[in-house]
This record gives sequence, structure tokens and C-alpha cells, in this order.
Amino acid sequence: MIPYGRQSISEADIEAVVEVLRSDFLTQGPVVPHFEQAVADYCGARFGVAVNSGTAALHIACLALGVGPGDWVWTSPISFVASANCALYCGAQVDFVDIESDTGNMCAMELERKLVVAKKEGRLPKVVIPVHFAGLPCDMKEIYRLGQAYGFRIIEDACHALGARYHDEPTGNGRYSDITVFSFHPVKIITTGEGGMAMTNDPALAKTMRLLRSHGITREPADFINEPDGPWYYEQQMLGFNYRMTDIQAALGLSQMANLEGWIAKRSEIAHRYFETLAPERLPRYFSAERRSAFHLYVHHVSPEQRTVTFQRLREKGIGANVHYMPIYKQPWYQKRALMPHPHTEQFYAGAITLPLFPTLNTVQQDLIHAYLISTV
Repeated sequence: MIPYGRQSISEADIEAVVEVLRSDFLTQGPVVPHFEQAVADYCGARFGVAVNSGTAALHIACLALGVGPGDWVWTSPISFVASANCALYCGAQVDFVDIESDTGNMCAMELERKLVVAKKEGRLPKVVIPVHFAGLPCDMKEIYRLGQAYGFRIIEDACHALGARYHDEPTGNGRYSDITVFSFHPVKIITTGEGGMAMTNDPALAKTMRLLRSHGITREPADFINEPDGPWYYEQQMLGFNYRMTDIQAALGLSQMANLEGWIAKRSEIAHRYFETLAPERLPRYFSAERRSAFHLYVHHVSPEQRTVTFQRLREKGIGANVHYMPIYKQPWYQKRALMPHPHTEQFYAGAITLPLFPTLNTVQQDLIHAYLISTV
């Protein structure tokens, strides 16, 4: 089986993990802050807050921005359910913005149209979560402009997009958002096994998210509310969670960072070969100075009538095809909320099929995938 995605683990990665296993700290030690600093330096952000999943990062990002009951959060329907669930965890309501039909990203024009209506109805979003689908950055300049005009905060869901660039600047630098979130699941660009990170340039947001990831507890005397009753004293100052990343995970992530640029280059090379043979008209959108994708996924489109048979035949040949994503509002739990379908989302989903893409995918395997794909049409 050729999977749609897989991790790359080197002997250096293994040695980094073993070194932590032999150390005094398996968690809450020195490696997590080193990993946070490495990712922050790479992205050009001031602060990184490491947690145990991308979902946890989305959750504490929403909480840090004050999302709660009575608020609206808007996101993309073409994403993993965590992009919407994070707002529901806070007691907020969720709605969706239709996508660009050729990229799967939130459409800024659709966002503006929806904002005009929402302003008249008095239900503007508190937070908008654009998703950099498959690794391609959204039109963040325009989304940021709308945020300034309509007063919403922005969380970039960049779980697919570590290593992507927008106007030749790294995703995660915070120029057009309050917080950016990454995921380090094994099929993502780098992995910590499970893990995530929230990036921000705001020291207050970073401080709040660090409290939230560890039960809302601080041991910093300068931050205490009450008078300490001894040197052992600590305070729980908010209702937080156990979302901490271990030093074991951070050691793996820190080691993987050394390969990030090489893996992005390899993913780009593989994606370029796919585009050349399957969809050359889409090359300019994905290989431009404006947006450089991290190519977490390669999503091909076939006719809706051919999708099921294509998927099944690829699987029968040992090709781990997948589909990204069933629109979130089609999930049974969300159907209870009677959310409206979106035309571009429906069209995108109807023919989408994800082909294998990972750094160690070789040209022989890719040519085999292409041959089997063409034979099913």
C-alpha cells in the first residue's frame, strides 16, 4: 500500500528522542521551549506555545481571544472538523464561509458578502478562522482588511501549512492574524507523533495560552493574585486544561525542523509533477510569488460520477487514495444545526480525491499512481 501521507523518521530523530528518555525530564523540561523557539524563529513570530495537538492549539487560541457563549465563529467547511469544533468547545456558535472553487480555501469575496449581511442582522463574527487548505495560504491580506473593517479577530488554521509562504514571508509570522496554529500529526509537514503549536506576536495572548495549556496554573511570583503562604505556592488563575506537549515529542519535532526546507522542496517537486500531468492549468495558482504551498495534500478532481469507482480501483491497486474533506456541515452532528450548503463547497467536494504525497514518494510510485488513475477514467 502506498499511503496518502506518511512520516519520515531518521536515525537523528530517534537519537534525539532517546536522549530525552535518558534525561531527567520526560515532560515540562527544557526541550519544549527550545522547540517553541525554533518554530518561532523559522516563522518570524515572537512566541510559540506548544501543545499536544492542533485541536488543542485551536481551542486555546479561541479561549485566549475571548470566544464564549453568544459569539459567532466563522470558518471553512472544507477542513477537518476541529476547525469548527474548537469554537463549540467555548460555547460559541459556528457558521461557514464558502470557498474558492479552485483551491478549497476560504473565499475573501464570499466572506465580505456574508459580513455585509451579518452586520445588518447584528450577528458579526467575533473570530474568523481561515484554513490554509492542503498547505496553500489563503488571501490573508484581504481577510485581514475585512477584519479591520468589521472588527473580528483572526486565527489562521495553518495545520497543513508549516513551511508555506505568503508574499515571500513565512506562514505563522502573524502579520495578518492574531494567532496561527500548526499541527504535527504524522501525516503533516513535520511530526511530534501528536502535537501542535500556536504562534502569536502578542505577549498577553501567549501568556494566556500558556496558562490554558496547563490547568490555568502559574508558579511565577510576579503573577500571583494572592499572597504566597510558602515557597511551594502556586495558583490556578483560570480553568485550563492538560494540553501540554512532552519533551519526548518536542525532541522529535526539534530534530525534524532540520529537514523542513528539504521536505518542502521535495513535496513541491512531487506536486509539480502531478500538476504537469493531471492539471497544468492550475500550476500558476500553486507556484506563484504570492502564495507558496507547503503541499501537505495533493487534491485531484474527477467527475462526480467517476469519483467512487476511481477511489475504489486505486485502493484495489494498493494506492491509498483519500478524500479531503467531506464538508463539515454534512456531518451528522452539524446537520442538526440546519446550516446552509455552499455551492462552491459542494462542487469541490463532489469530485475531490486525494493522491499520495510525502517526501519519500519516488517517481516510479508516482508514475504508477498516474497510470492507474488515468486507466479508471
